[in-house]
This record gives sequence, C-alpha cells and structure tokens, in this order.
Amino acid sequence: MKKITVLSVMLLPCLFSFVCAQKKNFVVFGYYAGRPTMIDSFPVEKLTHLCFSFTHLRGNRMWLGNSRDSAALVSCVALKRRNPKLKVIVSMGGWTGCYTCSGVFSTEAGRQEFASSTKKLLTDFQADGIDLDWEYPAIPGPPGHPYSLEDRDHFTALIQTLRDTLGKTKEISFAAGGFTKFIEESVDWDKVTPLVDRINLMTYDLITGYDTVTGHHTALYGTDHQKESCDHAVKLLKAKGVPARKLLIGAAFYARVWENVSPENDGLYGKGRFLRGVSFRSFSSVFSTDSGFVYHWDKTASEPYFYNSTKKWFVTFDDSASIVAKVKYSISKKLNGIMFWQLADDSFSNGLLDIVDETRKKLHR
Repeated sequence: MKKITVLSVMLLPCLFSFVCAQKKNFVVFGYYAGRPTMIDSFPVEKLTHLCFSFTHLRGNRMWLGNSRDSAALVSCVALKRRNPKLKVIVSMGGWTGCYTCSGVFSTEAGRQEFASSTKKLLTDFQADGIDLDWEYPAIPGPPGHPYSLEDRDHFTALIQTLRDTLGKTKEISFAAGGFTKFIEESVDWDKVTPLVDRINLMTYDLITGYDTVTGHHTALYGTDHQKESCDHAVKLLKAKGVPARKLLIGAAFYARVWENVSPENDGLYGKGRFLRGVSFRSFSSVFSTDSGFVYHWDKTASEPYFYNSTKKWFVTFDDSASIVAKVKYSISKKLNGIMFWQLADDSFSNGLLDIVDETRKKLHR
C-alpha cells in the first residue's frame, strides 16, 4: 500500500500538468464575416483562433477581394495586441465561394499557384494559417457548382501542396461537412488528417434551406427521426481512424426559421418551407414570448427549438443550454475544441462566446 501511495503522489504532478495542458490546448475557433469596425466590440480574448471569412479564387490565386475585406483582415490581425496568443486564420471559399475550386485544384499548376499566393497573402498580412472551405469535393454543393469524383484525390494533393509550401509554422485546417455523405465520399482521411492541424466539422445546417421537413439543424445527438448530428459525425470519423484531438464540433450562432409548419409535435419533423436565418443577437426581439414563440427542449438531441402556432413558424438554433452541452461533449470526448459560425451573429456582451468560455473554465477547474 505504501508503494502505491508513493507512486500516486509521484504521479500527481504529471496528472496536474496533463489537465493544465488540456485546458491550455482547448481550441475556440470563431469564424468572422462582419464589418471591419465591428470586430473590435467582441471579447476576442476568449478565442484561440479568429478566422477571417472569406477569400476566394481569382484565376488560380487566392484573392482577398475589395478594400473592405483587406480592412477587415487588418482589423482581425490587429487584435493580437489585445490577445497576444490569438491565431488569425484566413478562410478561402464558403458556401457559394468555390465555383471554380474543382477546376483549379485539378491540376498541379493550379495547386502550386494557389499555394504560392496563399503564402504571400499570409506573409503580407501576418496571418497564421489557412482554412479551406471547399463545399464540396466530389459531391454536390451549391446548385450549379461543378464537382468531380476526382476532387477527392485533388483535395489530398492540394493539402499536401499547401503543407509543402507553407511549412510547419503555418496552420492548415479545413471546414468539413458534418454529414454522412461528405464524410464517406469527399476526403481521403488517412492521407489528409496527418497534414492538417485540425478539422472543423460543420455540424450545423444539417437541416438545410433546401429541406422541406423540419429538424434540428445543429443537433448534438441523433434521434429516431434524424440521424445527422455532432455525435454521429464524430463517431464516423473516429471509426475511420481520425484522432479525436484533431476534431472540432461546430456550433451555430444563428437560427433557421421554417414557415407553414403544422402544430403537430410543436412543428418538429413537420413539413414546411425555409424562410430565413436570424442572428443570435436578435433572438430576444424576434422570438419573444409576447409574439407567440414557445420554447421547447429536445432531451434526446440536446437541442432547443421554438414553435409559434399563430405564425406557424418552427425555429431551430443553438442557445446557452445547447452550447454548454457541446462544450462538455467536446471536453469529455477529448476533442480539439469547438468552432462556430459566426462571431458577427453574436451579442457584444452576454453572448454565446461568453457561454463557451465560462463552460470551458468551469470544467477545467
């Protein structure tokens, strides 16, 4: 017993160091697609990574766009004065921002030119890495976006070219579809995973604006009616050998609203038509109880929703309760952290980023 006790005491410093390392290494990765002057109002000290969104392709090169975009990226990098540990990442693409990706990245010359232009842009703006948001390699994305089955191999070659060009000092991540078809068909996980710093799972928009049946667009867990969820995506990737430490699950700082939804089951899994999105900062004014919105919590999915029987609106979203659940999940599963779209949808104070930070700190005490 004495030997075990002594050994336990000897291991305590190691355990303490491990817990501290987990706390230190928990990534909070926020995308930002707002105005240049708006970013200063957010508590960026609570982020580890701020991801400017978006650059695009101009020919084969990464293109920042207009002067407003340049000013926004400069403002993002300037926040390192407030948060010296902040990493500023530059995202390329977006939902409708990758029309030419399949063609450009299909050739070695295209990949090389893109990688060289990426290195120059990161150097010029003193940014710390690139996040690829190609929606999607090898499978359909936005209507009319070209894609090819060969995109899967071209995506691997693109990541390899970026790593060779940028070296080990710059970070490389990519936004991965959080749904089964993307996970099964878009990426060669065995080859890509070792080359990237992290994988940002877009576990939101799992019910999209093209769907005619409602559901949880950012469910933590699946249900009998809805398979796609954060947990489902994580399990699929871990089964493919992707280390948990490279995965971030995604949270939504916005709601999706469906109209013409009948009141059965308070609108959940009912037929309807997508109406619009609403930023978290506007929830209290748009979805007030005085306007007829009733709050519901799905214990199985660990997700909230609103239903308004007068308007026949169904609303799916993340809130403080579901954000707490996602941070707890990420820590318990030893994931890389949590990411979200997007910071400009949050409140300047008492927002969802504050909930992420408070929960992370409580769990690491």
